[in-house]
Amino acid sequence: MAAGPQIVSEPSWFKSSYSGGNTTECVECSYSASGALIRDSKTSGGPTILVGSEAWRCFIGAVSHASNCVRATM
Repeated sequence: MAAGPQIVSEPSWFKSSYSGGNTTECVECSYSASGALIRDSKTSGGPTILVGSEAWRCFIGAVSHASNCVRATM
């Protein structure tokens, strides 16, 4: 069995374990073939944002106090 997120046709949304059950300020995430989908948990039928795979890894690394992301030069 493969480790890591499984890509499916319908998004499988989840909240951070830090968000708590009754908080009103939370986003949900779902992995996609292109990266991660983000949406407001209070508006599940509303718009979503697609964050590319590399940008998502950098974001997670930054909030985890990691420094593995290198900004590409233009």
